[in-house]
Parts: sequence; structure tokens; C-alpha cells
Amino acid sequence: MSRSFSNIPLAETCLANLAAIGYETMTPIQAESLPEILKQKDLIVQAKTGSGKTAAFGLGILAKLDPTVCRVQALVLCPTHELAEQVSTELRRLARFLPNIKILTLCGGVPMQGQLSSLEHGAHIVVGTPGRIQKHVRKGSLPLSALTTLVLDEGDRLLDMGFYDTIIAIADAAPAHRQTLLFSATFPERITEMSAAVQKQAVRIAADTEHCDKSIRQLFYTVAHPERNQALYALLAHYQPESTVIFCNTRQTCKDVTEFLRHKGYSAAGLQGDMEQAQRTLLFTQFANRSISILVATDVASRGLDIESLAAVINYELSPDPEVHVHRIGRTGRAGKEGLALSLCLDSQEYLIRRIEECQKRPVTRAALASLTPRPGTLAPPMVTFALNGGKRDKIRPGEILGLLTGDVGLAGNQVGKITIFDSIAYVAIAREAAATFKQWLPNGKLKGRVFKAV
Repeated sequence: MSRSFSNIPLAETCLANLAAIGYETMTPIQAESLPEILKQKDLIVQAKTGSGKTAAFGLGILAKLDPTVCRVQALVLCPTHELAEQVSTELRRLARFLPNIKILTLCGGVPMQGQLSSLEHGAHIVVGTPGRIQKHVRKGSLPLSALTTLVLDEGDRLLDMGFYDTIIAIADAAPAHRQTLLFSATFPERITEMSAAVQKQAVRIAADTEHCDKSIRQLFYTVAHPERNQALYALLAHYQPESTVIFCNTRQTCKDVTEFLRHKGYSAAGLQGDMEQAQRTLLFTQFANRSISILVATDVASRGLDIESLAAVINYELSPDPEVHVHRIGRTGRAGKEGLALSLCLDSQEYLIRRIEECQKRPVTRAALASLTPRPGTLAPPMVTFALNGGKRDKIRPGEILGLLTGDVGLAGNQVGKITIFDSIAYVAIAREAAATFKQWLPNGKLKGRVFKAV
């Protein structure tokens, strides 16, 4: 099967934009699903985060979008605020070849009033979380009469979070003659049930559902329960991954592991499922900016976490579900880089390992804790994240911040990391050795004629 975008019926302006943003060839999921999406078929696609699914459904949406009609023609439902923001950002990149396309992100945890004001001016595409979308539909602020495409992204997570009835209600409010695309990393029984409720004659596609064996180095270490913390410390001291997600099965274990790592001098943060959205956003941003080295999380708390270059995943506790295990480790080994997946297991958990081997269709590789030797090196993360009290509403752009830092502040280009801008706040990553220089500049320095404070 050809992987060239030019071999499928996309507009020349779309192909030119794809080339400009670095899309050279289709991923397996795109090659399998895009031709079917462009034929207006309903699809149920097994696709993991990082497989290119957003571009697959995004290009399908844009191919039939009418820019002259500023009504909601496509709706994408995501399980978390973070994923919705990521999808919106990617859709905006893909839509650059079309004039005046308006894409709105509607999620809970933020005031309704600003969203109502934006909706009054119309939108072509809406991306959001089910609860907030349903509120707008009920209120009449989000009419779906012009909808032609409904996308359910990470369907298994949507179901895990209890959104089944909400999704059905939203689908019932949409036109019956629409295209419905369902993407899910795993295919539990309820996915089939949801597909039957919202789709018609859906074509099932599963391509590249596992990461390439060569991209992830996966090792299992047998450990006694009382020695698990010391085993974790030995893994980190030996491999020294720059960024790590550690999975636990309970919130209490996450708290205990986070405290242990901090006591050992690591920059670690615990992700809690009941965190306020602003706190989750800050932690995700700091981790992506390399200002925090380790996130400790349960599967529920980690939803929405999508890091392009994650060095390692450590299973402090094995998941009882082998598909969840595969999904966990699939967060590393992306973008052509080798990933590292390390798992601690008890003698009594051999049955879980057998399940993982059956799921992966290959035996696991075991290693001995005695083979680990600590290596010298710093525990501090390489970057420090500053939050500035200004954002999109102040018309601040990443290029302006970068120009300021390399100009007025006097930082080298390689001392400036990721710049992430939200409506009213901007996060800027600065190399740790240059953080003091930026702090000295802050009190009197100006951007766009205004002094911004670090908050």
C-alpha cells in the first residue's frame, strides 16, 4: 500500500501544506483509514496515541468542509482537556491551507461565558469534552444541524470515564445523515456496543496497533514487595532517563512513591485524578518542558498525557489488564527514537506476565536487579518553567517571546525551551543555568510595552 499523501484525493493546497509542516508519508493508520474516511464511511479504528490518528480524521474533516458556511460542521469528542487542546492545535496546523477556518475548544473547568461569546460568532469545527459539549447542546448555544462529521477520540477512555450516556445524547442531537468516526486504543466489549448505537455499517480498521518491537526496549525485574522502592531507585540510578512516567495502580501508592523519590532528590510529581484542571495543565506543561523529570500516575490520572519524546516508562506495579500494559509502554519509543519500558513484578505475578506475553504474542525479556549499577550524574531536570501572566488574549505569540529572550534578555537560542501559550498565561522553559539571568530581567523588562510578572 502506497504511503504517499499525493496518492489519495486531497486538494493541491492541502498537499502543499502537509509538505510545509513536515508530513512526508502516511503512517499505517493514515494509509488504512484515510481512503475510507474520504469515501464518507463510518469507521471504527484501533489506534493508539502517537499513531497519526488526528491527521487521519482531521484531513477527512477538512476535505469536505465548506469555509463559507460558519456553522459547526465537525465535532470531535475527547476524554480530557489536555487531549482536546492537542487535537485543536493539530487541526489548526492542518487547516492552514483553508481561509478563515474557526476551530473552538470547549472543555469543562473553564467559565461558560467566554465559550458562549465565542460560539455567538460561529465556528466550523468544535473540539471538546463530552460533559461541556452536552451542556452547550442542551443550552442551544451549540447547534448541530449542520454537522457532517462526528469523531469520538480515544473511545475506550471516554467509556472508562463514564461518558457513554452523554455521547449517545450528543449523537442523538446530531443529524442522522452524518459520518461517525470512532478511534480507540483498545476494543473492550462496550466499544462495539457504542459503535452499534452511533454508527452505521462501520468499517473496522486495525493497523500498526503496536509499536515496533525494535523501538521499545522492554525488561522485567522480579522483586520482593518490601524492596520495591529500592528497586525503583536502582532502575533510575542505572538508566538515568531524562523523562519518566511511573505507573502505579492506586492513588495512595502514587503518593507514597512520589514522596520516596523526592526524598531521594529526584524532581518528581504525582498526578492525581481529582486535581484541578489548572494544576494538571501546569504539571503536564512542566513535564513536557523538561522542568520535571518524573511523573507518578495511575492510568486514570495519566489520561491526556501525550509527550512526543518520553525516555522511559516504569511499571512500579503491573496492570492486571495486559492491554493496559501495552498502552502504558506505548507512550515511549516514538518519533523514531528508542524507548525504554521497565517493569517490576512479584513472584506471585507470573500469571500477569503470561497474559502480557499472550497479548504481545512474544515472550518478555527478564533482567536481574543485581546487574544494575548506579551511574554518576545530576538529578536536577535541565529546564526551569516560568509562568507569565499574559497569553493569547494579550496577543502574545511564541516568536515574540523567543525574540525577547534571545534579544533583550541575552539568552542563547539553545537556552530557551518549549513555549506554551494559553488564553491568559504563557509557560516558558529556560535552561537551568540561565534561569537566574531571566529572573534578574523580569522585574523591569517589557514585552509589547508591558511588564509581565512570573506567576
